[in-house]
Amino acid sequence: MIIGEVRRYLRDNNMVRVSRSVRDLAYKVLQAKEKIIREKGKEPSIEELAKELDVEKEEIVLSLDAIQDPVSLQEPVYNDGTDSLSIMDQVKDKKNTDEMWAENLTMNEALKRLNDKERMIIDKRFFLGRTQMEVAEEIGISQAQVSRLEKTAIEHMRRLYK
Repeated sequence: MIIGEVRRYLRDNNMVRVSRSVRDLAYKVLQAKEKIIREKGKEPSIEELAKELDVEKEEIVLSLDAIQDPVSLQEPVYNDGTDSLSIMDQVKDKKNTDEMWAENLTMNEALKRLNDKERMIIDKRFFLGRTQMEVAEEIGISQAQVSRLEKTAIEHMRRLYK
């Protein structure tokens, strides 16, 4: 009874709660992996493990990820004696910086001040990646008109936020 209580405590008091079924699948995957390594002498692929256990490969990946111990982003992964490199340094988000946030707000405000046609052209050209010819065909005007409206819209945005 005491051993059961100790196991329950260790199971229920982890930092991240993982369901028993997911954890059981992960342990089955690990056992199947060891079996395949013994038989074939090589590391099995996710597809081979999925076939062996008759489950989706996504479930295998999810279950293996779920049993990993959580790691602090501040944990050092490399140290050369002077500076250390942490996990946070490796996963730094270059897309969502403070500068990008401010630029996105500015861009959204500038777009709101354009007329509907200019906003639609800027959206299709720069956010949806369409060519001037594609935009012209979609809205029923010439490519030259799209070019002129695009240029006017960009100039208008520049004047507003210089």
